[in-house]
Amino acid sequence: MTTRSARATKPGPSGRVAADDPARLFGAPNAVTLAAHLDRHGPAPIADRDLIAEVARAGLRGRGGARFPTARKLSAVAAGRRTVVVANGCEGEPASSKDRALLTFAPHLVLDGAVVAAQATGATKVLLCVERDQPSLVAGLQTALAERRAHAPDPIPISVNEVPKRYVAGEESALVHWLNGGEAKPTLVPPRPFEQGVDRRPTLVDNVETLAQLALIARYGAGWYRTLGTADDPGTVLLTVTGAVTRPAVYEVPGGASLDAVLTAAGGSLAETQAVLIGGYFGTWVPAATAATMTLDSEALAAAGASLGCGVVFALANHACGLAESVRVARWLAGQNAGQCGPCVHGLDAIATAMGQLYEGRAARRTYAELEELATLVRGRGACRHPDGAVRFVESSLRVFHEHALQHERHGPCATYRPVLPTPASGGWR
Repeated sequence: MTTRSARATKPGPSGRVAADDPARLFGAPNAVTLAAHLDRHGPAPIADRDLIAEVARAGLRGRGGARFPTARKLSAVAAGRRTVVVANGCEGEPASSKDRALLTFAPHLVLDGAVVAAQATGATKVLLCVERDQPSLVAGLQTALAERRAHAPDPIPISVNEVPKRYVAGEESALVHWLNGGEAKPTLVPPRPFEQGVDRRPTLVDNVETLAQLALIARYGAGWYRTLGTADDPGTVLLTVTGAVTRPAVYEVPGGASLDAVLTAAGGSLAETQAVLIGGYFGTWVPAATAATMTLDSEALAAAGASLGCGVVFALANHACGLAESVRVARWLAGQNAGQCGPCVHGLDAIATAMGQLYEGRAARRTYAELEELATLVRGRGACRHPDGAVRFVESSLRVFHEHALQHERHGPCATYRPVLPTPASGGWR
């Protein structure tokens, strides 16, 4: 996976980027060294709690999926004592590569963001979490930390922690549980991490892209940040754009960018696309006709029943079977449950089974009613949002691919079909 910007950038004064261009996080096609990072951005400022007010003015929202206002999270943690910062780089979403790309190509921007977040909240340590089985990524991060120690040690210690590769292991309570010596499984809240997290101390858990954006705001300010994007969706976002495109990559685009323009930049065409998956496997399928006029801002996405989530944009080609893909993802999500809550253990499996019956042409009309009932029983239950996300994905699948289901009801499953969405094998918990 490569990284691309929607347009070329022109560095402005003090390493800033001109206001009429995307504020690229990526400075080079290869991993950015500390020297190159400092040449582009200069040293990170020393932050204090005034940074929280600046982040509020900037309007930064979390980039991990929930889009929660970052300043509110910072304020909640800063109200405690001897706090901890957890930089969440656990990218369990199979269709996403943005966090891995960011940690590979711009590690120092993430580390700067983690340090200023720690300074603003009074934290005494930073724990950077990534998934296991990524030795090259871990080695690159260790190299980046060694560069920083040799140049000028960070004022707050930073460590790299490897977490089991499971979809729900990156959920914030699961990360805290793992870092406290337990399994990487979500726990019932309250208390929430900002109240009692790592070592029973107030803990800020933020996605690594959020922290990279925070580092830019700390350097250049809220006014600079708001020169891109919209009033409600300022700045830029990282999108993993894949599927029926000729240039799959991680792209950085301004908030409110046209979905059609994003796909075009990636070498795709809505004329050759039947639907677009927005937000990953907790996201929503959007028909191509709707996508043609959609912009990637909160209001437009909400109107289509979608959200940007983890920044996945997957174009499904006209010749693909949307129902077959949705069944595969539903089964994968059912297998990713933590094995501790009934709605996930039993409900998601029942939903995936019913979806499979639709695809195989073995479903009766009552199957639709059964799926609606199961969705009602599963939604809002359990220790985390895994059942909610799975139900959201399945419900959008049934809406967008209803005609597919009717065809399968008459003709049975596809005679031959090559899957396009990734559904990797499940890993262990420990």
